[in-house]
Amino acid sequence: MRVLAIVPAHNEEAAVGEVVRELTARGDLDVLVVDDGSTDGTRREARSAGARVLSLPFNLGIGGAVQSGYLFARRHGYDVAIQVDGDGQHLPSEIDRLLPPLAAGEADLVLGSRYVEETAYRSTFPRRMGMILFSWVVSRVTRRRFLDTTSGFRAASRSVIDYLAEHYPQDYPEVEALVLLSRSGFRIVEVPCRFRERTGGSSSITPVRSIYYVVKVLLAIGIGLARRLPGSEENGPRARSPGPRP
Repeated sequence: MRVLAIVPAHNEEAAVGEVVRELTARGDLDVLVVDDGSTDGTRREARSAGARVLSLPFNLGIGGAVQSGYLFARRHGYDVAIQVDGDGQHLPSEIDRLLPPLAAGEADLVLGSRYVEETAYRSTFPRRMGMILFSWVVSRVTRRRFLDTTSGFRAASRSVIDYLAEHYPQDYPEVEALVLLSRSGFRIVEVPCRFRERTGGSSSITPVRSIYYVVKVLLAIGIGLARRLPGSEENGPRARSPGPRP
């Protein structure tokens, strides 16, 4: 199956080159770095490491960058798209845990989780509290348990690629996307994955922005529940992908 790694990156000059080299070393996927209006050498480092680079004219934010990657994946006929952060937190070796449920036709989206099993990864206390809150809300809304709703390490089947290319949340989209996909009938599987600390740059979630982050995500979920699902005007239930097979 044709697999694309989508690497959204904004001012990740220090880390993105090594991320690309680790991904291309696998030899079983293509790498697209979506340069989200960076003002440093992110584009240069990504290209020199062997990635194809999609440069956005200005900073759209993580939602716009990832959706651009899904649009690229749909246009070029990829069977699977894997989101990989450009800061080095996601281990390319852990992709081997994401792909089997898709290949077996057991899931439409596979979420790489830090909390299904005990690992060495530790987040700050405020972030951990936010993750617990989001986990509780999303689990209540979707009526199934999710432990790591903020994880950006996830693999999407072709049906999810098509859907998210058209309907992807824009600002801090990871949590909202899980709710949207669950309500739209897609099957989501959460699998344990190891993460590491970022290898360069700094997080965009500052203590002040973390408050905005929590409020915005909760409001977005509430608004989303009150409106018609995107794509619901289509006839019949949403078709589920049988899953790409090797």
